[in-house]
Amino acid sequence: MNSARPWPTLVVASALTLICAVAAGVAGSAAGTELTRGPSTAELHAAARFEVAERWRTWPTGRIFPATLPYSAEQGGRERASRIGISPHTACGDSVDAKAVKALRKAGCKGVLRATYIDALRGVLVTVGVVALRDELGAVRAKSAFDDSGKPSPGLRPLAFPGTVSDRFTPAVRQAGSVRQAGPYLVLTTAGQVDGRPAVAAGEQRPAIFAFATEISEHVLADLSTPSMPDCASEEWRC
Repeated sequence: MNSARPWPTLVVASALTLICAVAAGVAGSAAGTELTRGPSTAELHAAARFEVAERWRTWPTGRIFPATLPYSAEQGGRERASRIGISPHTACGDSVDAKAVKALRKAGCKGVLRATYIDALRGVLVTVGVVALRDELGAVRAKSAFDDSGKPSPGLRPLAFPGTVSDRFTPAVRQAGSVRQAGPYLVLTTAGQVDGRPAVAAGEQRPAIFAFATEISEHVLADLSTPSMPDCASEEWRC
C-alpha cells in the first residue's frame, strides 16, 4: 500500500491554479487596457511621419500640383502660375538627367511626379518635379546630385504637352533650375521660355524672370512635407 500522502500535491496544484488565474486576470486587464487606450504621443508622431511619406502616393495629383500657384511678380505684386498638365508617369529614371538617376536610386527613390506650369505673362514655362525618397536622410543625400546654383543641369527634365503652349519645352530650352528638400522629398524645377529658343541662343541671361519657379516649388514642398497630427475623430484617420 502506498503510504505517500497526497495532500501536499493537491495544495501545490491549487496554488498554481490560483496563481495562473491571477496572472490571466492581470494579463487580460493589461490587454484590455492596451486595446482601449488611445494612441501615445510617440505613436501619433510616427503615424504623422508615415502619412507625410505616403502623400506622394495617396494624395490626388491635383492636390500636389494645384491648378494655380501664387508667386511674387518681377515687377511687384502677386500673380499666379497656371498648370498646363501633369505627367501620368512616375518612374525615377525617366524624369531627371542621366547623371542624377544613379544617385536617386541609391538614395531609395520611390517615384517622381511632374507637372508643367506657365507664368501669368505666359512667357515662361516651369516643370515642377516631386521626388519621393525612402526617408529624410535619403532625400538629403540625393539633393547633392543636383546643381544648387541655379543651373538647369544636372536636373529635372522638362515636361512638354503636344498641342499646347509647352510643346517646344525640350531639354535644350532649359535656362534655370532649382532643388529644395524637406522631409523625404525633393522638389526640383526646370524653366525655359515659351518661344522654344535654346538656352545657348538666349543671349543675356535674366535669372529674375525664372525666380518664380523656385517660389512655386516651395509652395508644393511645404504642402507635402508639413506634418499633420492624427485626429482620431476625423474620418481621414484610423486610431
